[in-house]
Amino acid sequence: MRIIDCHGHYTTAPPALQKYREAQLAGKNPSPPSIGDEAIRTSIETQQLRLQRERGGDITLFSPRASAMGHHQGSEEIAIAWSRVCNDLIARVVDLYPDNFVGVCQLPQFPGAPLDSSVAELRRCVDELGFVGCNLSPDPSGGHWSSPPLTDRYWYRLYEEMVRLDVPAMIHVSASCNPVFHATGAHYINDDTTAFMQLIEGDLFKDFPTLRLIIPHGGGAVPYHWGRYRGLADMLKRPALSEHVMRNVFFDTCVYHQPGIDLLARVIPLENILFGSEMIGAVRGIDPETQHYFDDTKRYIDALPLSDAQRALLFEGNARRVYPRLNARLARIDARLSQKETFRT
Repeated sequence: MRIIDCHGHYTTAPPALQKYREAQLAGKNPSPPSIGDEAIRTSIETQQLRLQRERGGDITLFSPRASAMGHHQGSEEIAIAWSRVCNDLIARVVDLYPDNFVGVCQLPQFPGAPLDSSVAELRRCVDELGFVGCNLSPDPSGGHWSSPPLTDRYWYRLYEEMVRLDVPAMIHVSASCNPVFHATGAHYINDDTTAFMQLIEGDLFKDFPTLRLIIPHGGGAVPYHWGRYRGLADMLKRPALSEHVMRNVFFDTCVYHQPGIDLLARVIPLENILFGSEMIGAVRGIDPETQHYFDDTKRYIDALPLSDAQRALLFEGNARRVYPRLNARLARIDARLSQKETFRT
């Protein structure tokens, strides 16, 4: 059984990336940053890779830093250039550590802009860079929620391409420019909860029955108010959630305490839960009650009363099903490992 973490961001990228971003937003039209392999190795091996190994992980689905996507900053042209630079950097991490990381892309969304550039970047990242999914923000405005709901036809061109490429999207906002919403404590959780309610109200999966969406951070408030959402679906004359939404929607385990994970696993079918940590992300400190890092989420899963088959589903099987392009990547990893073992013997 592999431990596949579906939710990782390059939060430890070399400083040259941020300097490029600052120059870009200052209107200096900078060239892409020059970042050597050694800088990438240092940023990964001392942090992301070290913690992956220490905490018992095998593979991380790795995307650019979510809070830095900054869809609301600059212009559409700036968003396109920024996304391309960030995605190319993720591709280099994957090339350097093909047994540990698999790419997931950022999209060059910009408030009010059509999604043609996002479709093109998704296609490039999947077809040319070998990525297996994307992050999709339902609120490119950065906390002002000016975009139509996820069920609106505005999004359909992107969904069509996702279905064609057979890749899912993680519904993930970026930083908040609205002081009412703390980025990770309010904006992220608000996004998760809002997205789920939008899906209840619409009929998106009638038009896209094979579309797959991951709602991170344990589904926001949804699992902890499951009765509310079942009741609202009934009041709105929607089908039962198990038929209307949960054939296409999945939650991750980025919930940073044991009681929350316990409740998630009791309320949501295990077939709809993917292991994730978002480590070195929103909550990085040590829990004074347990003396363990909040984002060491594998510990919480290990403590659940699961059978071996259930544990394998949560740690590996669901990720393979939701991210089917991952299977080919894992097969290549197995082939490399087998070749190394043969060479040793």
